[in-house]
Formats: sequence, C-alpha cells, structure tokens
Amino acid sequence: MSNIQHFDLCVIGAGSAGLSLVAGAAQLGYKTVLIEKDKMGGDCLNTGCVPSKALLKAGKVAQNFRTSDKYGIQSQEPIVDFAAVKKHVSSVIKVIEPHDSQERFEELGATVIREAATFLDANTVQAGEHKISAKNFVIATGARAFVPPIPGIEIDKVFTNENIFDLQEKPDHLIVIGGGPIGVEMAEAHKGLGCNVSIIDMATILSNDDPELVEVLRQDLISKDIDLYEKSAVKSIEHTKNGVTVYIEKDGTTTEIKGSHLLVAAGRKPNCDKLDLEKANVDFDRRGIKTDARLRSSQKHIFAAGDVASGPQFTHIAGYHAGIIIRNIVFKMPAKVDYSALPWVTYTDTELANVGLTHAEALEKHGESKIKTISWPFEENDRAQCEKHTAGLIKITVCNNGKILGAAIVGPHAGELIGIWSLAITKGMKLKDLTGIIAPYPTFGEISKRVAGSWFTPSLFSDRTRFIVGLLKKLPF
Repeated sequence: MSNIQHFDLCVIGAGSAGLSLVAGAAQLGYKTVLIEKDKMGGDCLNTGCVPSKALLKAGKVAQNFRTSDKYGIQSQEPIVDFAAVKKHVSSVIKVIEPHDSQERFEELGATVIREAATFLDANTVQAGEHKISAKNFVIATGARAFVPPIPGIEIDKVFTNENIFDLQEKPDHLIVIGGGPIGVEMAEAHKGLGCNVSIIDMATILSNDDPELVEVLRQDLISKDIDLYEKSAVKSIEHTKNGVTVYIEKDGTTTEIKGSHLLVAAGRKPNCDKLDLEKANVDFDRRGIKTDARLRSSQKHIFAAGDVASGPQFTHIAGYHAGIIIRNIVFKMPAKVDYSALPWVTYTDTELANVGLTHAEALEKHGESKIKTISWPFEENDRAQCEKHTAGLIKITVCNNGKILGAAIVGPHAGELIGIWSLAITKGMKLKDLTGIIAPYPTFGEISKRVAGSWFTPSLFSDRTRFIVGLLKKLPF
C-alpha cells in the first residue's frame, strides 16, 4: 500500500460546494486534493445557474421589443438569431470559467485529479491510478436531471438542463414536463426567443411557493401565451419523425400535445450511486447522503455538501455548506446548518422570491392565532409605475409581536429585494427595525419599508393615539 497518497482533506466534486471547500482549506494550510471526473465548475457553471440566467436575459430582451409600445416606442417582433444567442450563453460561461479552473486551484496549493472517484473503504478512495487516504472526506458530487420512466420515452430524444443549452436550432414548439423553477424559467426564456411553449405539471406550477404569489406569475405566463397544463398526468410519449407527442390526462380526459422538442424538468437525482458508498459504510437513499446537522454522514469523518446531501438543492446552499464544513474540519467548531433564513428565487421576468417560513409553514408551526400577514402591492410603488411593471406584491409573515418569520415577493427584481428580509430573519429582527431605514426614492426597495410601516398604521392612527396627540397639543412647546 506504499503507493497511497495521504492528504488532510479529500474533496470529491468540483461544483460550487467542492470548489469553495478546496479554496478555503488549501489557503488555510490543509493538504487538499480535489477529484473531479467531468467539468470544473459543476452544474451551476456549465448546465445550471449561469447558462439559464444568460438565456433568460436574452429572452427578456427579445420580449421587450414586443412590449415597447407602452413606453411610446413602436413595438415589433424581434429577429432572433438562435445560434448567436447560444454563443452569448457560451461566452458568459467562458468569462467565469477561469475562476473555477483547475489551474487556479492548483495555484492555491491543491492537488487536482480529473478522474472518477470510488471508495475502497471508509478511509481510502480510488481515482484512476491514484489511491488516496485522508483524515476527512467531503462528497460534493451534486445531482443530475431525473427523467421519469414514462411509457414511450426515449432518453436520447429528450432534453434536460444538461443539454438544452447545446441546442443550436430554435424549437418551433417546446414542451416542458415539470412546472418547477427550472421548467418555468426555461419555458419563459424560450417563449421570449420566439418559440411556442407548453408546460405540463402533475400538480400546479411552483407548488412549493405561496399560491397567492404564484397566481401573479401564472397570469404573467398566460399573458405571454405560454400554455399551462396543470394537474395533468403524463400518460405516454410518442417520438415522431417531426417531433414529439405527449399524451396527458386530466379529470379522466386524455389530450395530446404535439411539439418539436421535449424538455424534461421533473426533478433531480443525487449523484451518489457510483461512488461505492457501501464499501465506506456511508448511508444514503434516493434523496442523497444522509447527514446530521453538521453535515457529517454515518461515517463522522466523511461529510456531504451541496445537492448530494439530502436537503435543499440550491447553489447558494452549496456555498453555505462549504462554510459549515470548513468550520467543523479546519477550525474544529461544531457548526450546524440553519435553514431558517434560506432564500430561493425563480428568475422569471416577474420574479418570485422567498426567505424563511412560507405562510403555510408558519401556520403549521405557530398556529393561526399567533401569526399575522401583511402585504403591499407593487402598483403602490412609484418606481414600478415609472417602469410600468406593477404586477406583484410583497407578503410578510410575522409573529404577533412583529418578529419576522418569512417573506415572499413576486414582482420586478424580487430576487434582489429579498436580501434585506434574509438579513432581518437571520438577525431576529422585528418589523420596527425595517421602518427605521431611509430608502432612496424612487426605488423598488421602498416596498420593504412601506410594508413594514403598514404593520403600525392601525395603532398609529387609532382613537387611542389621537387622544394622546390631543393631550400633547395642550402642552407648551
């Protein structure tokens, strides 16, 4: 066994979690090895966050041509060069690539091995010709698109987020199976670029979000002529010479939808099935590697981070996990995950952002008598009126004493606006803390101050307050 290489830390997977971990550990003096069988940067850079947001921007720019008449500028159908749009997407990836490159991490002092990793036992992994032992391991192998076994489906003829960005010709009619964030974002992006689009979901679109806010986004999608088939079960698929036919059933009625291309966005599957975790006695299931609050697996020296850990699947969670694990391994602190201020965003034109407890979760946890909700519409925001983007609202869930439990925003720039509420929940703030800020005018951000202030409006202008003011008027200045 003399050919074994020994390290302080072995990280498997060069996605958001793995790269953050390696950068931190290597710079803090840990002898670190990173193992990656595919592309550096993982899903986020290559097939997820970065390309999807670049494609969404292109779709939004194209859509602006169609709606510019509301600003006094003649609207027109844009001329879309779909292949050029894909070059735009690729160019964004290439700009960010150096930050995630093998060379950068080797310069930071890490060893990088570009092979598939498998466990030989709880203390050793094999990566190509390399045998590696380490004091600690972190599995950060991410997740991949899940394609359900629908009758008639042919895997090589469907698209997922992993290959949709490689498509160079514009789809005539894109059918999207799955109405979650990925499905809805890709549907709107392609609609903006001039494709006909249909979304099919067995439940409702964005079913994990507040229904009141989802309805605003639903109406926006419908206004763009995106066909929604909600509460519809996909019964079978037929691939044809000219495209694809999807057969769906709703309320006992079968409908066929004909399209040119099929995108499956029906969930994700953790990448833990090819690691030989059984040999390391690491427990996992279909949701991923089972971890405790410190992100330790059933083997306490083996951690899991990011999408492969059974928990929320967001890039910002992967980075958060990296910080928790660094504190545990490097600084010997028993740091634990806390998702109470977890934000998540759907980046459609009318964005949908959340942080903390949803209204339904707050009801279940605290009971109806102990919580209240307040809201404020974007149509009451002057900047929204200036830009004629007034659909949407902010909705805040609080305890009776004003402590903030959760926030949800649907409307323009919701993903940016949610940040202050994430800070408020992290710091245990109350609504009175938000009323004290001075918000620049006119900004979309004013909506946060306005909704917080609305909490105090009933008491501020109550008979009791008016009585007190009446007494104060009689006092000398």
